[in-house]
Amino acid sequence: MFIIGLIGCCATFRESRVGLGLFLAIILVIFIAEVSAFVLGFVYREKVKTDVQGTMRSVFEKYDGQNPESRVVDYLQEQLHCCGVKNYSDWTTTQWFNSTGNNSVPQSCCQQEAKNCTGHLDQLQELNTRGCAQELESGLQSVISYAMLVILGFAIVKFFGMLSVCVLTCKKEESGYQPLYSGVFA
Repeated sequence: MFIIGLIGCCATFRESRVGLGLFLAIILVIFIAEVSAFVLGFVYREKVKTDVQGTMRSVFEKYDGQNPESRVVDYLQEQLHCCGVKNYSDWTTTQWFNSTGNNSVPQSCCQQEAKNCTGHLDQLQELNTRGCAQELESGLQSVISYAMLVILGFAIVKFFGMLSVCVLTCKKEESGYQPLYSGVFA
């Protein structure tokens, strides 16, 4: 960005049509990339929901309490105060639940204020019952929304920059003003 800005400043100072044209082309390419990113973000915003649920289901299926994916699931459940993909009952269909045979969910499903929580399903009042997919989706949606607003803001600035370059490039020489570097002061 520094180099692009330097090109624009030098071209404006020298009133070089070639330099201003190059600067306009660079800004136009960046503007097109920003508009494309904005449109793609808007179009694929809803795809996040299906991707999140599918990915979460596969990670929850691999849960064994010890592998790195299991630690990620535990961290996610503790931080988002959730349990399972859609709700706590999703754990009853996992391989981990069937292999332990103790009718419980991972202790990461326990509420923070519950002191003696073991994760047993007969102690639902001590468990987080909301699903993690909805919490994660809403967090990702807000991040995407903020990113889209920032992209839109930069695109607007680029648009006015391109407009300014076009005005400078198209202005006539007979304006009555002399450039500062000409040395002629009236």
